[in-house]
Amino acid sequence: MRGQFTGWPEQAMDVLWQLQGEPTHATRERYRADRERLVRQPMIALLNEIADTDPRYEDFSVWHYRTDSWWWQHQGAVIRLGRKIEISLRFALDGLRIQGAWWYPDPGQVAMFRKAVASEGSGRELSAIVEDVRKKGYDISGDVMKRPPRGYPTDHSRTNLLRHRSLIAARPLGCEEWLHTPEAVDRVLSAAADLDALLMWLVRHVKRAA
Repeated sequence: MRGQFTGWPEQAMDVLWQLQGEPTHATRERYRADRERLVRQPMIALLNEIADTDPRYEDFSVWHYRTDSWWWQHQGAVIRLGRKIEISLRFALDGLRIQGAWWYPDPGQVAMFRKAVASEGSGRELSAIVEDVRKKGYDISGDVMKRPPRGYPTDHSRTNLLRHRSLIAARPLGCEEWLHTPEAVDRVLSAAADLDALLMWLVRHVKRAA
């Protein structure tokens, strides 16, 4: 059901501004209730609305603040699509950021990923997907070995992908007026659609631990 998310109030930025640097315990406590109401609760509403749009997005978490000041200054959330495969959102003073990631892999997942990359059909598919995502403005990163992994030819046509032990595609969505309106839902859904082919490839090929 659309309509539960109305945008982050403009006062959310004021709260985050007050929490910059190394805020004292007293400062954090002073702004705790406002941060919950103006920063974290809108993220929960956003994720609920996204989940209502697509049931694949129902398994999500919206983080609390912890003790590190960074967590007070950045509101994070994840949508889990498979084992160690997720969409992450982060709201902060510089706006909203999204990333699709397979990271912190379970034992055996890296071997499964490499096998799929080396296979002609699935490997070519991933290579094309990554290039398409890159052209849409996403930075491609991850835990990347300096050398090709053992057991694979050093001149393999997809050696750059074979060196990955995680794979992340990320970009900022911006800090414009739409953040304070329901339009943010459509912005996130559009970005999720950009990442869909990459994440579904990962779900098919590395979602299980060996």
